[in-house]
Amino acid sequence: MTKTLEKMDEFEKLLEESFSRSYTVADIVEGTVMKKDQDGYLVSIKGAKTEAYLPSKEIPEGMESLETGDIKEFYVLKEENDEDGMVLSLKRIAFAQAWAQLNDAKIQGDTILAKVVSVVKGGVLVDVADLKGFIPSSQLRTGTPFDGLVDQKIEVKVLEADPKKNKLILSQRQAVAEQRDQVVDNILSTLEEGQIVKGEVVRIADFGAFVDINGIDGLLPISEISWSRIKHPSDVISLGETIEVKIIKIDSELKRISLSLKRMGEDPWHQIEGQFNEGQVITGTVNKVTGFGAFINIFPGVEALLPVAEMAEENVNPFNKFKVGDSVEVLIKKFTPQEHRIALSIKDINKDA
Repeated sequence: MTKTLEKMDEFEKLLEESFSRSYTVADIVEGTVMKKDQDGYLVSIKGAKTEAYLPSKEIPEGMESLETGDIKEFYVLKEENDEDGMVLSLKRIAFAQAWAQLNDAKIQGDTILAKVVSVVKGGVLVDVADLKGFIPSSQLRTGTPFDGLVDQKIEVKVLEADPKKNKLILSQRQAVAEQRDQVVDNILSTLEEGQIVKGEVVRIADFGAFVDINGIDGLLPISEISWSRIKHPSDVISLGETIEVKIIKIDSELKRISLSLKRMGEDPWHQIEGQFNEGQVITGTVNKVTGFGAFINIFPGVEALLPVAEMAEENVNPFNKFKVGDSVEVLIKKFTPQEHRIALSIKDINKDA
């Protein structure tokens, strides 16, 4: 008899468990409207231990009045516990559906559109189906957020979509990389070395910049930005700027393009041929000081070397004698523009005087 009672108790427990279920925040549940009170509605949810509550403030504006017996889908705003039933929302159904679509996009690897709404520390905030998302700087195509991105619609991949934490993390870089793989061969076939093309500066680094050429990124090295010495690419170009560049190399095997901005103009070393002579005294500007000498700008884009040994008859410390920006009178001791070399001297200026 005792065993029979134990089996019945076990059966009743299993039966109860089969009809009950634990719902968590952000779940979508189906329920039946049971009763209206002053501040909302009581809703019966299959599997819940107690009736759930739908506050009137969680009903969208303009929605028709709910009637007893109406069956609808609800968003779980608060889980039930031993003391209170769960709290529901109809307002957040659309958000829940958006979260579900974003999660599907993450699983499927789909690319979606996002609108940049503001630049913040560490990245940008975007709007996706009325949800706020975040793109870290490391996941931006530019690598650096800038104001020119605001109000732009960009294609992104979903990295994380967690409605419970209200956390949506996206990547523009992954979306761009996928697009590049799909179109790179077709684009490369339309380009050739020496061609002049327009592109948008999409990333700036210490070593150069990346320029979007018809959907793929070409490298513009810092040495190819200007004939003159520059400290950083941002001294000459800006993120989001459209520039004309010359294609100087196409590597079809590695699928890379090398670009030049400085070669859009005439080589200044060609321009100075015939303008200077050995033995001529000229005035230049100090561009850089090193332990072995100073580089003097004698023509836009042309630097000549003034060795330490040519600075004075006695030994001198170039860092004590010159600073960047100084104007200095020098003598052209050796002039070979074909080799991009010009040697200068100060000590020889008055040697024959």
